[in-house]
Amino acid sequence: MEYLTVREEGQDEFVEKKSRFIGSCRPVKTEEEAQSFIAALKTKYWDASHNVYAYILRESGVQRFSDDGEPQGTAGIPVLDTLKKAGVTDTVVVATRYFGGILLGGGGLIRAYSHTASIALAAAKKITMRECLLLSVSCDYSSYGRVQGVIPECGGVVDDTEFLEAVTIRFHLAPDSMGALEKRLADATAGTCTLRQEGKRFFEFSES
Repeated sequence: MEYLTVREEGQDEFVEKKSRFIGSCRPVKTEEEAQSFIAALKTKYWDASHNVYAYILRESGVQRFSDDGEPQGTAGIPVLDTLKKAGVTDTVVVATRYFGGILLGGGGLIRAYSHTASIALAAAKKITMRECLLLSVSCDYSSYGRVQGVIPECGGVVDDTEFLEAVTIRFHLAPDSMGALEKRLADATAGTCTLRQEGKRFFEFSES
């Protein structure tokens, strides 16, 4: 299971017929986070002509937008459509406009707000989040080096290592790699290590 979102807060801007458009984007998990970001930008750009926004949340399936005074259908929907076409979720975009005195027309506004959302998304860096298994493996100190080598070879990423009477390595791994890991660990330690599944969580995934 995986989904697309953005890595970080990002911002970019451009000028179209003397109107200044500023696109701001960030990852969010809840409506409260999205609304807080929107409110902060409305405060920052209090003197702007419009602060249009749109956001999509994964778990609740919520999709919201606002034209903030622009003609209906020319601002918020283009921003939302840009998010949908990019396939991202848990993402909010605020498109700020300082009117430059030249009317853009309906089509011009749609293009401008779509572009504002696109450059904001690019600045925030689109990423893939993949659901991984949270695992731990306990072994004796003599096996630690072999176990430590097997985990990354099978695609696991170590999150924490605890050195007590035994060594416990906590790591995350894509579910489809579990079978290969179990076999490799058994071969490397003659079945003496203990592998436990402790839950699931989404992690950023990047192609190697």
